[in-house]
Amino acid sequence: MTDNHRVLAPASTASADVPARALLDEMMARVGVDGLVAAHRDAGLLAQIDQHAAAVRNALVAAGRSADLDGLAAYARSVAAAGVRMGRRLPEPGLAPTSGVDWLTADWHLMRLVAVCLLAETAGLL
Repeated sequence: MTDNHRVLAPASTASADVPARALLDEMMARVGVDGLVAAHRDAGLLAQIDQHAAAVRNALVAAGRSADLDGLAAYARSVAAAGVRMGRRLPEPGLAPTSGVDWLTADWHLMRLVAVCLLAETAGLL
């Protein structure tokens, strides 16, 4: 396990009973804010997150879902759950800057969740 998993916590968001807005707010607190700040400082990272965002949109369309509050929350929930199954945890809210996450080499699931946050923020959902 790499250093960027040292201070990481399980995602409470894997549970289907968490309301969509609360789940997206939690994702923003866990990975979105810090991931997006890092992306806006590095054009290459922003391009990667944009590619992940396109993949999220495509997956939602393929599943017959919209990139709305419920669709993005369902997608984030499945990615967080997949991360847990793979032994990957999410940073605790507010701890990401000290968690050791190197956004330039972040795991796929963290990048995908940052992309969900980008889509939610761009759509004015958060």
